[in-house]
Amino acid sequence: MADIQHSTRTIALIGASHKPERPSHGVMKFLLSKGYTVYPVNPGLHGQELLGQPVYASLAECPAPVDMVDIFRNTDDAALVIDEAIALRHTLQIKTIWCQIGVTPVEAGERAKAAGLNFVMDRCPAIEWR
Repeated sequence: MADIQHSTRTIALIGASHKPERPSHGVMKFLLSKGYTVYPVNPGLHGQELLGQPVYASLAECPAPVDMVDIFRNTDDAALVIDEAIALRHTLQIKTIWCQIGVTPVEAGERAKAAGLNFVMDRCPAIEWR
């Protein structure tokens, strides 16, 4: 966990929300306050800004390399995001896929590990990194 924290500087936050009461909003705010670069990803908010950051429609649209993909989606949707991250791992230089509390795509996680990625599930970096 410490290695992931220290090697991560840029995060794609999948399922970012503009609603302050949503966990993804609070985690994004926390990560930004700690100096991380965060690319919020939400196709429904594409083109808008969230906490001062432009929102992207997909992981593939992130404008620069991403150390970690942080997923705030249900388990089934997370598996699709993981497969996209695996496909983009070299292009975006992804090192880690992180699934938030309650998101447990076990089989997709095994695919991520087999592709050489760090994989964390059912945890929150805002809790783990405090």
